[in-house]
Amino acid sequence: MSILESIIAWGNDLLWSYVLIVMLIGLGVYFSLKTRFVQFKLVGEMFRLLKEGMTPDSTQNKAVSSFQAFTISTASRVGTGNMAGVALAISLGGPGAVFWMWIIALIGAASGFVESTLAQIYKVKDGSGFRGGPAYYMEKGLNKRWMGIIFAVLITITFGLVFNSVQANTISLALEEAWGIDRGVMGLILAVLLGIIIFGGVNRIARVTAVIVPVMAMFYIGVALFVVLKNFTMIPEVVILIVGNAFGLQEVVGGGLGAALMNGIKRGLFSNEAGMGSAPNAAATASVSHPVKQGLIQSLSVFTDTLIICSATAFIILMSGIYLDQEMTGIALTQAALSTQVGDWASGFVAIAILLFAFSSLVGNYYYGETNIEFIRSSKTWLTVYRLAVIAMVAFGSVAQLSLVWDMADLFMGLMAIINLIAIALLGKFAFAALQDYLEQRREGKDPVFNASRIEGLAQAECWDDVRQHGQK
Repeated sequence: MSILESIIAWGNDLLWSYVLIVMLIGLGVYFSLKTRFVQFKLVGEMFRLLKEGMTPDSTQNKAVSSFQAFTISTASRVGTGNMAGVALAISLGGPGAVFWMWIIALIGAASGFVESTLAQIYKVKDGSGFRGGPAYYMEKGLNKRWMGIIFAVLITITFGLVFNSVQANTISLALEEAWGIDRGVMGLILAVLLGIIIFGGVNRIARVTAVIVPVMAMFYIGVALFVVLKNFTMIPEVVILIVGNAFGLQEVVGGGLGAALMNGIKRGLFSNEAGMGSAPNAAATASVSHPVKQGLIQSLSVFTDTLIICSATAFIILMSGIYLDQEMTGIALTQAALSTQVGDWASGFVAIAILLFAFSSLVGNYYYGETNIEFIRSSKTWLTVYRLAVIAMVAFGSVAQLSLVWDMADLFMGLMAIINLIAIALLGKFAFAALQDYLEQRREGKDPVFNASRIEGLAQAECWDDVRQHGQK
């Protein structure tokens, strides 16, 4: 096992010390400039579209709505990254890591807009619904199926197997910390429950996440808001602590500027997934009249994840002061921090919250693998093998060493992000043109409807030609 751990550590040092930080920040800034900071200018439009997507279209009763696609991707984003990941970032990189999580969300939301808009442009019909994602726009937009297959394999391993082992690991640790529940027993329970859901198909996934995500987020945010209001006078002090530590001006815990930057971006990407290439798989399933609609909704999901939920956890931990205990990390740190603020019952509350957060992520992560297996080859046999492998990894992750599963997650999500960022950098011009088309129609007072022929050079956007356009409304 030590050889495997050494290889994973070497790969992470290479990817996260140089390549990914430059690509994530550089392309995030580039997309922000090219879209004229769409992630800030159109926030009001994002909320309008989200509300619009809550009302099902009676003519598309079997298709996934834009709101359901939002909850599938949010289900994957909102999980252990928001609670255990934030705690891990603070313990390794200091309070300054939170600042870099914010930055990667603010500029990364533009990357999230571009990738999800492209996923909508290049989606394909799948029975009564749609399917798509980076593998599809690599094949159809770049004419590089080989690239799409590499990505499909990576995302299937990353989300379906590795990330789900992280989620299961955090659930089992939280329940063991709170009530002493055996991690092996918890792993078997999770495996059985997940198996029941994933053998039911994507529409069942959409229904389950549409219920779980809003409820779990509101409960957790409510408790966090209580803690922040209880410690209202500490807010300026915590903000100064975060910003000061981000630039190495205040050394508290962690390894200074480099550690804050790297851990903040790592955990920020793990949590909000902006630019990683995962959320586009959910975005492509939505039935909308214009690709930009789903691109905007997915940008809102990035903000929801990091600026609200991750920040809530960070403030709880930093206001408690318990982060200075170098022996405590991960979900145990979050549980201990909240307990100092609201009492011993907090440990159990966090265990229940992480169960809901992470279980919804298990469901969303599974779907990303399923849609990419379909891209490689439509085979019921391979899909069944994948489902069984997912269930097995959930059981394994429940009892595995914490550092191993997190390091594996960092390595695989890094490889996946590099390939996706290259693709969206090459195809970004079509997302920019689609945004311009959307804004022109909005200025004319129309509910924007997309037609591929309006975008110069756009080909193989099979769901958006004149013949099929009516079915998108």
